[in-house]
Amino acid sequence: MTADRPPLRAVIADDQALVRTGFKMILAADGIEVTAEAANGAEAVAAVRRTRPDVVLMDIRMPEMDGIEATRRIVGDAGPDGTRVVILTTYDLDQYVYAALTAGASGFLLKDVTPEHLVSAVRMVRTGDALLAPTITRRLIERFARHDEPQTIAPHRDLSGLTPRELEVLRLLATGLSNAEIASRLFLSPTTVKSHVGRILSKLDLRDRVQAVVFAYETGLITPGRGA
Repeated sequence: MTADRPPLRAVIADDQALVRTGFKMILAADGIEVTAEAANGAEAVAAVRRTRPDVVLMDIRMPEMDGIEATRRIVGDAGPDGTRVVILTTYDLDQYVYAALTAGASGFLLKDVTPEHLVSAVRMVRTGDALLAPTITRRLIERFARHDEPQTIAPHRDLSGLTPRELEVLRLLATGLSNAEIASRLFLSPTTVKSHVGRILSKLDLRDRVQAVVFAYETGLITPGRGA
């Protein structure tokens, strides 16, 4: 936390009280304020509207309203700089990953995440970055390879406004590479890559890197089974 920036604020949504308590203790120990807890999706949506946190840690399987629908509503309420949602998942929930991405989630964390990674991830999402591990990216690619999902990114968006360099960056981003890895591949500085990514998101009216990955596949810039 810096002197000119307010403390990061979070909501924790999980139907298991023990999970909520554990995560709250970890975040609080690092100076992150937990503004509310929720035991289901409906409570999560209400808590976000009431407290306007920076980040929501969202379980998927909850009673009354699941985390995917709650994510859709929260993201729908938020502007470009509004609340970000991080999905709490496990390796056996692959069938939910695509749905959560297209609902607007900014990333995923495993429920057995280490305290250090949890804190780092929440802070990363607050800055506008997204959590999309290579393993999640590969599963997303496999899902697109089946061609059985509806289009979810607005079809009027196209790639014509991007420069050749921005297209290169987007292709590499879509394979799950980090800014540092893209910089190494293109012989650029990480700062330059970060600037390119920012312009790509702005030109395509995309919220974060997660949406950029989805967009790259849905427009055919990247096709399953082909590298960048």
